[in-house]
Amino acid sequence: MTKAARQYILTGRVQGVGFRPFVYNKAVELGLAGSVYNGSGKVFIHAEGPGTALDRFAKELVDAAPPLARPQLASCTEVEPRGLDAFTIETSDSGGEAEIHVPPDLFTCDDCLAELTDPGERRHGYAFINCTQCGPRYTIITAMPYDRPNTSMADFPLCADCAAEYGNPADRRFHAQPLACAVCGPKLDFVSDEESNDGSPLKNAVAALESGRIVAIKGVGGYHLVCDARNEEAVALLRKRKRRPDKPLAVMFPLRGEDGLDAVRECIELDDVIAAALLDPARPIVLAPMKCDQLPASSRTPDRVRGDAGGKYTSSSRNLPGGKYPGSPSRSDSLSRHLAPGLRELGVFLPYSPLHHELLNRFGGPVVATSGNISGEPVITVNEEAQQRLGPIADAFLHHDRPIVRPADDPVVRPMAGRWRTIRPGRGLAPIERQLPARLASPLLATGGHMKNTVALAWDDRVVISPHIGDLDSPRSTDVFKQVINDLQNLYDVNYESIACDLHPGYASTRWAQAQGLPVLQLQHHAAHASALAGEHPGVERWLVFTWDGVGYGDDGTLWGGEALAGNPGAWQRVSSFRPFRLVGGDRAGREPWRSAAGLLWDQGLNYFASEQIGSEALELARVAWQRNINTFTSSAAGRLFDAAAALVLGREAASFEGQGPMELEQAAQRGCPALELPLAADENGLLRADWAPLLPVLTDEGREPAERAGVFHETMAQTLVDQALEIRQRTPFDAVGLSGGVFQNRLLTERAVDLLRSKGIDVRLHEQIPANDGGLCFGQVIEAQAGKKKASRI
Repeated sequence: MTKAARQYILTGRVQGVGFRPFVYNKAVELGLAGSVYNGSGKVFIHAEGPGTALDRFAKELVDAAPPLARPQLASCTEVEPRGLDAFTIETSDSGGEAEIHVPPDLFTCDDCLAELTDPGERRHGYAFINCTQCGPRYTIITAMPYDRPNTSMADFPLCADCAAEYGNPADRRFHAQPLACAVCGPKLDFVSDEESNDGSPLKNAVAALESGRIVAIKGVGGYHLVCDARNEEAVALLRKRKRRPDKPLAVMFPLRGEDGLDAVRECIELDDVIAAALLDPARPIVLAPMKCDQLPASSRTPDRVRGDAGGKYTSSSRNLPGGKYPGSPSRSDSLSRHLAPGLRELGVFLPYSPLHHELLNRFGGPVVATSGNISGEPVITVNEEAQQRLGPIADAFLHHDRPIVRPADDPVVRPMAGRWRTIRPGRGLAPIERQLPARLASPLLATGGHMKNTVALAWDDRVVISPHIGDLDSPRSTDVFKQVINDLQNLYDVNYESIACDLHPGYASTRWAQAQGLPVLQLQHHAAHASALAGEHPGVERWLVFTWDGVGYGDDGTLWGGEALAGNPGAWQRVSSFRPFRLVGGDRAGREPWRSAAGLLWDQGLNYFASEQIGSEALELARVAWQRNINTFTSSAAGRLFDAAAALVLGREAASFEGQGPMELEQAAQRGCPALELPLAADENGLLRADWAPLLPVLTDEGREPAERAGVFHETMAQTLVDQALEIRQRTPFDAVGLSGGVFQNRLLTERAVDLLRSKGIDVRLHEQIPANDGGLCFGQVIEAQAGKKKASRI
C-alpha cells in the first residue's frame, strides 16, 4: 500500500493536558508512523501511512482530544515520507515563533481518585497524586514549553517506578510533568505547638480540626485557613483572629454519593446550574442558597438583620479569647451560624486536589476553607511567610515542600439568569485566553483597576487575563501585581510596548503605569466595563450598556456609577445616568453606607438621625462639612444608592467588607413588590437622568416591613433601567442591552432587569467568563484601546 506523509501543526490548549500521549496512542491505533513534539506553544506532528488513516487522524486530533484540551488544527501539509516504522514522542523544541497557551491548574481526575482510595495501589493516600489529565499547571510552571525541568517539580527526580510510568506510552502518566509518588515526590509537614503529634502530618491536621483548632493548609495556589464548619466556637474564633467579622466564609464539602454532591445537598438548595458549576473541572466556589434549617437566625427573618448592623458576633462568640482555641468544641450536624451572617447564600465548593480529598475523607464533614491571607491581599504561598503572617490566626500548619511559583486564589462564580457567571477568576479558570477581533500593532499591557485587580497582556490577536490579584492597598499586593505582569511576559514570551490603565489618578495601577516610561493610554472606567462586555459578545454592533457600580472616575471629574453608554468600543456616548448627589467623607463612603443615606436625605432637606454606632458628634461634623462642601464629592453611582437603601432599611451603617450592605439588602428583599416610577428628564447637557427622590419615603417608612422596602427598591431600580432603555431607544437605536459593573453581581436586580427587558422584545447580554465587577476592567481596557486606535487610524 502506498504511504503518504503529512505535517500537522496544532495550536490552542495543547500543553499540560496530555495531548502528546493522546497523539501517540491515536497514531499507534491507526497504524501510523512518525513523531510528535512541543514547540513554543504549538504541537508539531509528522505522520505517515495510508491516506485514509491520515484523514481520520486529522479529524480525531480535534474531535477525540482529551477533555481538557482545546486544540485547533492550524495546518495540514503534504510532505515526503521518511520511511519510518514507528511513532515516537520527541524532545520539546523551545525555538521558533512562540504561540504559547499556559494551562490552568486541573482538579483530581476520577482515575487518580480511585487510585488514591485503593489500599492496593502504591499511591494510596498520597496527597500529590496526578496524571496527564489532572494536577497543578499554572502555579508550578516556571517557563514554557511545559516540561518537568520548567516546573517547580524539577528538584524532585523521578524514582525508578515513576520513571517507568513517565516513559511508557501505554500509561496514563506518560509524560505527566508533575508526576510523583511518596518515594520521590513532595511531602507534607505538620507544625504545631502541641506535644501530641504522632508523626503523620495529615492525621495530625485532622485531629487538630476535630479538636476545634484552626489549621493553615498549603494547597495548589496558596494557603487556606481551615476549621470545622460545624463548630460554632472555631468559626467565631477564626473570624475574631482574622478580623473578619461579617464577610462570608467559603465551605468545602467532601465528595459523597453517586454524583459527589450528597454532602452539599444536606445544606444547600441545588438546581442543575449550581450542580454543574460545582462539578466543573475548575471546581469554583459557587454562591448558592442555604436550606432553611441551615440559615442563621438573622438571615431567616429580614428585620433582624438591622439588630446586627454593627457586625458584631452573637451569643458566646463575642468574648472568645484571642490567643487560644476552644478546649471543648461545640459541633453539630448543622453548619455554624457564623459562616455568612445576614445572608441566605453560602460559598460552597468541592475538594479539587488530592490533599483536600484526603483531608475531608478523613475528617468526614465540611470545613471552612478561606483564603490564607491578610484581608484584601493575595493568598500567601511560601511556607516561612505563612508561619510568620498567619501565625496569629492559625493554631497549626500543614505545609508541603512543592514550591508554588505564583499565587492563584480560588475562583468564585454565581448562578444568574440561567447559567453560572464568574465573580472572581482564579485557580482553574485563569489565566483566561481570548481571541481579539483584530490584530494589535504592538503588544499591550492593561493594568485594570484598584479593587479586585487583574491584569491583561495582549498581542497579535490574543489576550490573556490573569487570575485575581486583589486590592492594591498594600505593599504585598503591589509586589504580586508586578510579579504577575512579569510572569505573563515570561511565560508567553511577549514584552508589552504600551500600557492601558484607568482614568482615576489615585489608583495604584494607574500610578504604576505612568511610572514605566512607556506610552500610556488612560481609559474611562465605565467605557472599559462596557467594552469588556462587548468583547465577550463580539457579534453585537450597536450597544446600550448599563454600567452600574460604586466608584468610577468620570470624564467630568465627578464619580460616575449609574451610567448607560451607547455605541461600541472606542466610541461610547454617555446617554443616561442618575440624578447626582453629594457625599461627604471621601473614600470612607464605600465602607460607611450611612454617608450615602445622609447625603440623599440632606439633599432633600430631611434629617438623618444618629445611631449609637455613629454618634451625634460625628454626624453633626459630617452634616456641617456637607453643607459647606468640605471634603465632599459628587456622584451618580447606583452602588451608593444601594448603600443608602441598606442603611435606611436594614440599619447597615458601617460595612466590614465591600458590598456588605447591598448584599444583605438583596437577601432581605421580598419578591413581587411593585415598582415606583422615578421621573426621567434630560439635564442641561441633554443627558437623561433618573431621579431617586421618590424612593426616600418608602425607604424611610418604618411602618413597612424591611423585606417590603427592600423589595420595592430592587423592583424600582430594575424598572428604572428598563424605562431608560425604552426612552433612549426612541432616539438612539441599539441591537442589544448589556449589563456590566459590580452592581450586576446582584442576582435579584439582574434577573428582574433581564425579564423586564425581554418582555419588551429587547435582546439582553450579560457577562459570562469575564467578571462584571472591576476584575473585568483589564480586558475591557484592551478592547477599548484596540478599538480606539483602529478608529483613530481611519481618521
